[in-house]
Amino acid sequence: MQARMTPAEAYRRCEEITHSEARNFSYGIRLLPKPKRQAMSALYAMARRIDDIGDGSHQPQEKLALLNGVRDDICGLANAGTPNPDDPVLVGLHAAAATFSVPLETLNEIVTGCEHDAVGTTYQTMADTERYCRLVAGSVGRLSLAIFGTKGCATTAAELADELGVALQLTNILRDIVEDREMGRVYLPSEDVARFGCTPDITGPPEAVGELVAFVAARAEAHFVKGLRLLDFLDHRSRACTGAMAGIYKRLLTQIAAHPTQVLSGRVSLRTTEKLVVAARSLAGMRP
Repeated sequence: MQARMTPAEAYRRCEEITHSEARNFSYGIRLLPKPKRQAMSALYAMARRIDDIGDGSHQPQEKLALLNGVRDDICGLANAGTPNPDDPVLVGLHAAAATFSVPLETLNEIVTGCEHDAVGTTYQTMADTERYCRLVAGSVGRLSLAIFGTKGCATTAAELADELGVALQLTNILRDIVEDREMGRVYLPSEDVARFGCTPDITGPPEAVGELVAFVAARAEAHFVKGLRLLDFLDHRSRACTGAMAGIYKRLLTQIAAHPTQVLSGRVSLRTTEKLVVAARSLAGMRP
């Protein structure tokens, strides 16, 4: 009879997933002490699993069925169920929740966001787009706080985590305009797309797209200004982790804002050396 997977084995697999699939986030996660790093990797691995369903090649109804299966897994863990012993992500999450009291039911917000992706939800207003960002990214920030721990008012910290999540996701949306369009997705608000004179799928005209991107980049920057106040609620290593992840995306946003039409040519990225500099500055206590 095969031995049950240990939490240590599950965590190793989750860390492998994080390092291979989340290059930007892994720079921050590596700055955490081992128990928090392992728990964050399990959290990311589950978020990655959910995203992969939303981005996969299945038909919409098949995606919804798979996402519903993930909901069942989350519900089982949240209600003190025993995870599938052969599933490293579930075993890792179970261990993380036991150690840090992670509110696993919050993962269902990510599932809801991916359900929107599966059925091709469109977004009329900036408030609609930001609501989506809170589902898929703000939720991860709030889950992370259970692992990080917070100083001061927990409610305020959660609100700031939401703000930072919106900033990160808006940056993602701007960076991935071409990639998302190829999957038939437009996350930017249709009323703003029309107001700036862009085509509905944001293929052009280039000058109009540039103005739209600059407008959304300014909104993202405003969310960064608010969200980065979260750093004051965290201990040194958790602050370094969050600052590194936020700092990388903030640099991406600065690059996009400086040349808004470049997003039409493909994904904007930072060099590895730039990411290492951001991580080192964060570990030294410097703000993004």
